Amino acid sequence: MGQAPRDLQPSLSERHFFGAELRQLRERAGLSQARLGAMIRFSADLVRRVETADRFPSREFVEACDKALEACGSLMRLLPLLEASRNNVREPPTGHLGVTNLLPSYSAQPSGTPGMLVRVPFQPGVLDRAALDWLNTTASPLLSMAERPGSPDQVCEEDLFSAETALAMFRQLDHTHGAGRVHAQVQRFIEDELNRLLAKTPGSAATGRRLNTLAAGFFELCGYQAVDTGAHGLAQRRYLRALRLTEAADDRLYGSYLLAVNIGHLALHCGHPAPALRMALAAVHGGQTRATPAVRAGLHAVVARSHARLGQQGECLNHLDIAERQLARSRPEDEPTWIRYFTSAYLADEIAHCFHDLGRPQEAQRHLRDALAALSPTHVRRLAIDTALLASSLAAAGRIDEACAAARQAVDHTAKTASHRCLQRVVEVQADLEPYRCELEVREFGEYVRDQLPHAAV
Repeated sequence: MGQAPRDLQPSLSERHFFGAELRQLRERAGLSQARLGAMIRFSADLVRRVETADRFPSREFVEACDKALEACGSLMRLLPLLEASRNNVREPPTGHLGVTNLLPSYSAQPSGTPGMLVRVPFQPGVLDRAALDWLNTTASPLLSMAERPGSPDQVCEEDLFSAETALAMFRQLDHTHGAGRVHAQVQRFIEDELNRLLAKTPGSAATGRRLNTLAAGFFELCGYQAVDTGAHGLAQRRYLRALRLTEAADDRLYGSYLLAVNIGHLALHCGHPAPALRMALAAVHGGQTRATPAVRAGLHAVVARSHARLGQQGECLNHLDIAERQLARSRPEDEPTWIRYFTSAYLADEIAHCFHDLGRPQEAQRHLRDALAALSPTHVRRLAIDTALLASSLAAAGRIDEACAAARQAVDHTAKTASHRCLQRVVEVQADLEPYRCELEVREFGEYVRDQLPHAAV
């Protein structure tokens, strides 16, 4: 009786992502591992080990698979990422990254972000003009160019598909490991591959729109990673660049998401709830004709978060109700790929933050437990942040033993990431426990942080 195929987790590493892509292409072609091995003149065992991420593939292996599976270069375009991973990242045999691989990067510059860029300030004053420009924008006239079929400088379907595959992989890796794991690789991809594509001529208006939306996705990811490294001013600039690219793409839906979920959240993170509210409301009004249910849920969740931070409980609860009703209507297959992460677990996280800011810890704890129960184990950064918030909420309720137990779990999750945001949340938990510093459990927790996560010790 044959063995069941090993479950793959594409978010663990570039090698896992490649293995999952290879298996998908092979099964789509109706080939067994042995048949593919015979076609490419490699052993079936090697095919199996590459698919299960036990071996890095050679260039010859990738070239042969790409040709045999008629992948149109999609496998070959993952090769530079695989080689960079093999040369620059020393992974443990399981493919998981431990604290010794990740945390030393914080001793100087997080994720390789230069110190001067980390210190670029967030500027809330420029956001209103950006929102107004977005509300009043029309599609870029550059996209009305005549088609020039056959031009060597033209963007082709193969180029776009390859870059979209890379973006999907980077997003999964970022969700799992935090920005410190993949930020430098995303930057290199933008500087090399993406800029090369943007310098080419789109063959049609549709290709131009797709290219600009793709570029917006890369700059959104870069902005999110800048937040994750503590470079808030840099994040603002990258988000605004992404917003301008959605204007060029005439992608109103994605633009509304960037304005509220990315830029609005960033303003909240930097302590500016009033600008955050204006951005989120502009997104709701400017994107309402095209918004899908999940996108509407995400936009109204940010409006609610902003009202909660301003202490406006009634308005907050009204928008949370809208978000819940909209998400209940959503069908993932009808949603854009970039919003499909916004599940009931993520909405529960947003609701919990609202109740925490409103000073209602019991409700916050209930929704945090719902979020934690539904989150994927691979989303370690979100697990760390939500568990730390649960610890803070328990501390606010005076349940110190439970708070310290949850805080230890947050430390354990954070030690598996390279995320400045997770470190910051652990620091905030320690501040919330400071009034109880004489309690034995709190002292022991402080020692645990110093031992397991010295970069977050206070």
